[in-house]
Amino acid sequence: MLKETPQLAPDGQPFRISTLRNSAGLIVTVMDWGATLLSCRVPMKDGSVRETLLGCETPEDYLNQSAYLGATVGRYANRIANSQFERDGVTVNVTANQGAHQLHGGPDGFDTRRWRIVRQNEHEVLYTLDSHDGDQGFPGELRATARYALTEDNCITVEFRAKTSKPCPVNLTNHAYFNLDGQQNDIRQHRLQLLADSYLPVDSSGIPQAGLKDVDGTSFDFRTPKTIADDFLSDDDQVLVKGYDHAFLLQAQGDASLPAAHVWSSDNKLQMTVYTTAPALQFYSGNYLDGTPAREQGTYSAYQGLALESEFLPDSPNHPEWPQPDCWLQPDDEYLSITEYEFIPL
Repeated sequence: MLKETPQLAPDGQPFRISTLRNSAGLIVTVMDWGATLLSCRVPMKDGSVRETLLGCETPEDYLNQSAYLGATVGRYANRIANSQFERDGVTVNVTANQGAHQLHGGPDGFDTRRWRIVRQNEHEVLYTLDSHDGDQGFPGELRATARYALTEDNCITVEFRAKTSKPCPVNLTNHAYFNLDGQQNDIRQHRLQLLADSYLPVDSSGIPQAGLKDVDGTSFDFRTPKTIADDFLSDDDQVLVKGYDHAFLLQAQGDASLPAAHVWSSDNKLQMTVYTTAPALQFYSGNYLDGTPAREQGTYSAYQGLALESEFLPDSPNHPEWPQPDCWLQPDDEYLSITEYEFIPL
């Protein structure tokens, strides 16, 4: 089902909202502005329904928040240090939007654009976006697609593809925030299992300062499920960014048949499992959510949503030595990244 809103987006056209449903009763809504996940309502075993995604009350509210709620971010998700990188002796300068650095593709990134609907039905919606050569400083004309599909077994599949006319680093992700309790409370009471042996320490701006670090013996060891609050702010790496906001290099190494992470609601009545072809997940505990427009009750507070963003490690264009596939897309190749969020009522 496709609905056009009476409210108009910055381009003077309505927001177009697609609704996906499955026979189990799970309902997902997606918006063409920013190819944004708006809502994911999961039917529970007791007959109730839980809203598992953070979101705003109206489409216009999404224009007035900087948390990237549910949005597709690109061309390059996460941070590029000092807004520049080098390839074959040529320095590329991209547009800064977080001090000297670039975050999530720049000030006019893919989250701020209208994506065109290619096709849609009750089970999927496919969007496409064209990005011109030099857009936010990135080389080459890029055509991206974002496909959201809802399966009968309660999986949201997010599939990104891209083609470019010139070599360019590409790193697309969805920036959904989850709260499996279905209310505006503290996600630090959720349990998390993150199947990763190493993480990337960062400075207070989220820029990597050294190489990967083993999670063993640190607060970043989620290989065995634990409550997020257990080791919260217990070391300097967390204190620098007010919590968890770090990339974890996954054990699955791009094998989407293997789980990358599991999350459990604080009452243990809902589980979410994440699968991805991406090499890393950025675990963000919502440290800076204060003041973000909320679907209900005014605004969100810090730590009321968590993100698990599937991606290359941050600042990868400046670190070809890291043990992951090359983040550079070549004109003869196609970028492909697939992530699944599976919801399991318990």
